[in-house]
Amino acid sequence: MPFIPHTENEIRAMLAEIGADSIEQLFDEIPRELRIEQLSDVPPGVSEMEITRLMHARAAADGMPLSFLGAGAYEHHIPAAVWEITTRGEFYSAYTPYQAEASQGTLQVLYEYQTMMANLMAMDVSNASLYDGASGLAEACLMAVRAQRKSSRRILVAGTLHPLYRETIETIAGMQDIEFVDLAWCTEQGRILLESLKRFEDQPFDALVIPQPNFFGALEDTDALTDWAHAHNALAIGVVNPMAMALLKPPGRWGETGADIVCGEGQPLGVPLSSGGPYFGFLCCRQTLVRQMPGRIVGRTVDLDGKEGFTLTLQAREQHIRRSKATSNICTNQGLLVTAATIYMALLGAEGLKRVAAASHANARKLVDAVLDVDGVQRAFSGPYFHETVLLLDRPVADVLAQLSDSGILGGLDLAPWHPELGNALLVCATETKTDNDIDLFAAALSEALAEAEVA
Repeated sequence: MPFIPHTENEIRAMLAEIGADSIEQLFDEIPRELRIEQLSDVPPGVSEMEITRLMHARAAADGMPLSFLGAGAYEHHIPAAVWEITTRGEFYSAYTPYQAEASQGTLQVLYEYQTMMANLMAMDVSNASLYDGASGLAEACLMAVRAQRKSSRRILVAGTLHPLYRETIETIAGMQDIEFVDLAWCTEQGRILLESLKRFEDQPFDALVIPQPNFFGALEDTDALTDWAHAHNALAIGVVNPMAMALLKPPGRWGETGADIVCGEGQPLGVPLSSGGPYFGFLCCRQTLVRQMPGRIVGRTVDLDGKEGFTLTLQAREQHIRRSKATSNICTNQGLLVTAATIYMALLGAEGLKRVAAASHANARKLVDAVLDVDGVQRAFSGPYFHETVLLLDRPVADVLAQLSDSGILGGLDLAPWHPELGNALLVCATETKTDNDIDLFAAALSEALAEAEVA
């Protein structure tokens, strides 16, 4: 647990060395009217033992609900070795590896991560992560605009994109005079149809954003969408679930020539769900766009003695070097989470990732089959899906979710705030962590919850 190591004598010695009478004097530049003398709502200090007991009690109050939530944050089994290694001091306290001679371990981890991600996505280059998937997409959009010699500063966005990602790119990139145009989607299949692109054929766009799987869990026709983008002088930006890429066609092979930029959320790769975070974004691209990619790129080389070594070969975003000419203002990568993801992928390997993805899809199919036997439940879309999909209920979703919560089940996501046109729509997810008993329990609880909601 963190602690302040300085004794009162040491503090006095440091103050004397710099010529200050007190710590308060160090803050004399702050006007008196802006200072708060005391924090009235902060309780008195307690011992480490007491605060540990309090935190355990607070954690226990959260319970251990059975979760069928997804929508961008997914529960996967994480081998114990992942975080046992990740939290070793060598990794846990490592920061930006500016000094290659002192950071070989950190640099090698980043190099291995980049290699794995580039292979998983079938792309040429990967950076060493961004804050999260949504900000990663914003960076991808900025990349696309920079890469176009005659930029229209307009980007076509699939309407099936995660709504929070849509809000994020508007907030980050929209403030830089980039216009985002939404692309209509098919309400029967829950995905984009190529016919919906016809009205945009004579309009200039820098890129087309293609989610795979999309927000509804459905699979897009990525080949057709990618080829359309390239035929109309636009870049194809893939927003993907990395776990799904172990099973589905990777973005680098979409269409005739593949996507140009790929981004997404790396949380499924060994990062636990923990009250909304932390997350990390990944970003890959073609070699021709590497100079437009924010982030650090680690390379492998040999020293004068012929020994293998690792070093930072590209730091396109660093404002400490390039200041206002920096590619991006993001300056802290998610190194700890990248370490966990690297260890996770190394432990599972390509075959292990494929098995996890396949098991997740199989459990999602079992879940759908089980709940369709419940009166008042039907599928919203007829198209294929990965490990989550949308159900339509015959009564308000919020009431049903409240009933499920009372039974210790997180029953999914109510889509009403973002897609009210769907009616009583519930997004549900199942990964490899769910057993047949879990699925049966959910179906029974859903049936009971629907009956209770009907009575209410």
